[in-house]
Amino acid sequence: MTIVRSGLICLAALFFTSAHASAQTPKEIVIAHVYSRTGLMESYGRQTQEGLMLGLEYATGGTMKLGDQPLRVIEKDDQGKPDVGKRLLEQAFADENAAIAIGASSSGVALALLPVAEQYRKILIVEPAVADSITGEKWNKYVFRTGRNSTQDAVAAMAAIDAKDTYIATLAQDYAFGKDGIKAFKDAVKQASVVHEEYLPAATSDFTAAGQRIIDKMKDLKGRKVLFILWAGAGNPYKVADLGLERYGIEISSTGNYLPAMAQYKRFPGMEGATYYYHDIPKNAANRWLVENHMARFKAPPDFFTAGGFSAAMAVVTALKKTGGDTGTNKLITAMEGMSFDTPKGKMTFRKEDHQAMQS
Repeated sequence: MTIVRSGLICLAALFFTSAHASAQTPKEIVIAHVYSRTGLMESYGRQTQEGLMLGLEYATGGTMKLGDQPLRVIEKDDQGKPDVGKRLLEQAFADENAAIAIGASSSGVALALLPVAEQYRKILIVEPAVADSITGEKWNKYVFRTGRNSTQDAVAAMAAIDAKDTYIATLAQDYAFGKDGIKAFKDAVKQASVVHEEYLPAATSDFTAAGQRIIDKMKDLKGRKVLFILWAGAGNPYKVADLGLERYGIEISSTGNYLPAMAQYKRFPGMEGATYYYHDIPKNAANRWLVENHMARFKAPPDFFTAGGFSAAMAVVTALKKTGGDTGTNKLITAMEGMSFDTPKGKMTFRKEDHQAMQS
């Protein structure tokens, strides 16, 4: 009897000690970041990751914790391949206890991630993929997007160039980003006429044939003639100007891009378009902190996709603060629908009906 009682006491003590230790150990919050660390959009992915980590630091006051709960980011290289991204997100949700995911650099990869979020009933914040279908026909309730969408880009771009007696040709990539982007662009045109569309493989380096088709279509038109370029990742579509577009009165327009791509814009003085972010434009506390700290650490200003990663981080921390650190999906959805949060661009708000962030 004594032996049995002693054993029970030992087991009880062991259970108490284990439970006490468990109560004292904060549960970490795991965030999976699926992005192109390699591949055609490596530079976009790298900036997004840097912005994400800086944003988490800023939002948590440098602690990388929410109360006593540590935040841990696990990085997943999708290589720009939808099947790889899908497999990696499944792994993060099923095996690595990720509560929230962020991604992807490519619209094609992001579209492959959407059904995974629905299958595992976990939150996916889309950043920076742009295709309208992500928060449109392919959307599900577990998906939120801090990145802008194709329609937002298009409406802003058209504010710059849509006018009567204007003829527009488009040059874009032959995949979700380019196709959705040009469709949105055409939908946003109210006064000008879109007379030609060119879609090329994402890795195209020779734009001669496409450029000649554009020239042949536009050279004899009377009025303002604009070639609108929508391009992501590697390749330099602005080489098309080497064909002498100016001889035919054809201007180039585009959207803001990351700094290496925007270096090409110097050859087009007076070019008009719209931009998602440029470090010297927004005047707010988050952007000031981002610019100062990015300059100090990387000896360069934050770029287009850095701001996006930072914005995703701000959305995550704002939502978790609203739930008191509870990562339950339904609680997060309730907290995030209609939620406003600060970003380097200014305030964003998740639209309730499709979870698209409304933004400048």
